[in-house]
Amino acid sequence: MKLNRILPLAALLLSSAAATFAHHSFDAEFDRNKPITLKGTVTKVEFMNPHMWIYMDVKDEKGVTTAWQIEGGAPNALRRNGWSVNSVQKGAMITVDGTMSKDGSKTVNARTVSTADGKRLFAGSSEGDAKAK
Repeated sequence: MKLNRILPLAALLLSSAAATFAHHSFDAEFDRNKPITLKGTVTKVEFMNPHMWIYMDVKDEKGVTTAWQIEGGAPNALRRNGWSVNSVQKGAMITVDGTMSKDGSKTVNARTVSTADGKRLFAGSSEGDAKAK
């Protein structure tokens, strides 16, 4: 009888552990060999779980504007690194240092976000960098 209780519990624990590890693999989505720096204007900020997202417009050298989406860490981790919901606002000029997505989309995993006043915040990158450089 004990085995009938232990096996379902063990299966549940193993499946939730697998889901935790499979949640977000940096190397599956982003290319460590493609660092990028973007400077532009914030169009939207989503400061909510499971990851913060910043949307921004970036002008290239020809003046063409392209929309980008920037993934940050979880809000709780970001708060521990000095963020608040007001750290980056719509309309703000920011600089993002991060890593390009593998799928060719305009998606970046951010390492740091720098504001126009010079404040530099660690963005909770899934890459594993613990501090802003």
